[in-house]
Amino acid sequence: MNMGKLDRIIRGIIGVALIVVALFVLDGAWQIVLIVLGGIMVGTALSGFCPLYVPFHISTKK
Repeated sequence: MNMGKLDRIIRGIIGVALIVVALFVLDGAWQIVLIVLGGIMVGTALSGFCPLYVPFHISTKK
């Protein structure tokens, strides 16, 4: 795990918001893009691990 509690909460909220916007506001390709991005954000928030943090040696966990 390389994500702190606040990082996970913020990612979860933004991820859910992206999915909601995609489902109720958008159509077509943008809808798919936002659902995928939202899903990735929710997934990383639930797991507590962000693969993009690894190559940059970032950790928000205290």
